[in-house]
Amino acid sequence: MTVPLSHPTSSIVQIELDQRSYDIQIGVDLLGRTETYASLPKAATALIVSNETVAPLYEAALRNALQSHYKGVHLVVLPDGEAHKDWATLNLIFDALLSHGCDRKTVLFALGGGVVGDMTGFAAASFMRGVPFVQVPTTLLAQVDSSVGGKTAINHPLGKNMVGAFYQPQKVICDLSVLKTLPPRELSAGLAEIIKYGPIADMSFLQWIEHNLDALKACEPQALSMAVRRSCEIKAHVVAQDERDLGLRAILNFGHTFGHAIEAGLGYGVWLHGEAVGCGMVMAARLSAQLGWVEESFASRLVDLIERAGLPIQGPVLDAQDNSGRYLDLMRHDKKSVDGDIQFVLIDGPGKARVSAAPQAMVRAVIDRCCA
Repeated sequence: MTVPLSHPTSSIVQIELDQRSYDIQIGVDLLGRTETYASLPKAATALIVSNETVAPLYEAALRNALQSHYKGVHLVVLPDGEAHKDWATLNLIFDALLSHGCDRKTVLFALGGGVVGDMTGFAAASFMRGVPFVQVPTTLLAQVDSSVGGKTAINHPLGKNMVGAFYQPQKVICDLSVLKTLPPRELSAGLAEIIKYGPIADMSFLQWIEHNLDALKACEPQALSMAVRRSCEIKAHVVAQDERDLGLRAILNFGHTFGHAIEAGLGYGVWLHGEAVGCGMVMAARLSAQLGWVEESFASRLVDLIERAGLPIQGPVLDAQDNSGRYLDLMRHDKKSVDGDIQFVLIDGPGKARVSAAPQAMVRAVIDRCCA
């Protein structure tokens, strides 16, 4: 199965949340078009939040597109990387808002990957108790996951995304053209978040990914359009039912419990988020098979796909004396943990997921098997 050549490269997916509903616009060459931003809230000023890597590439095009809608368009440039997703960097956004005399109608534009999007959203939720913001994700991972659904946060040394708020954007603009500038490692990181949707929600999509992976790695626009759209459709369906992550939405964290432990244990930014999630999916799939909820052959099929995507399938050693114990300690700080019991998102048969605890001895065995 390959993407039909007639498959459209432009589409709109809507997040249905009553008064907080918004569109995810997917297409090529969207970022620099004035009309892309025509339906947004009216304001005197806009603030573009970007980072040192992305701003030189796309800030001028976005600024030019916004200038016909806003009298003042300002910019704040953050340091790049997960290691800077903290209070000090968040304060740079507040400094810019206050120094430019921004008000409660000011619209923030998150121009960058998941870190920029999360921090801009958190700043928008907090400044004057809430101002509008727009996601303009420039990485594949952000387009298919972090820019959608209104989760905003910064990291804490003891846990990833532990300080934040649920706050929905006004719009998400997924310009497929910007993905051509992604380094291969960043592209692979985004593929991890695409792959996760298959085993937890849509086996036909998993099969499609297996057959179209080479086209995705080559940034073929029609393949990317299909992958971004289907990923956003699945996430939109889940978020519409569980906006505040009280139940069903937890399945979207497949691979994240193990993955967040890797990120925190190594230090934020050593592995990309998608790399940690990819490896975390390996561990979660193996644990699912150990519990008897899925065939070992299915777990191996998923591991093969993750490896083909260019992602690590062996986890790092975080403690030479007691590696599995270190993982367990870190995972107890996961947001899904209940009374100290670690909750994992596991495969409950192909195309289905469930959140469950697991016997500690079994979890240790999986970590020992999956870590180099």
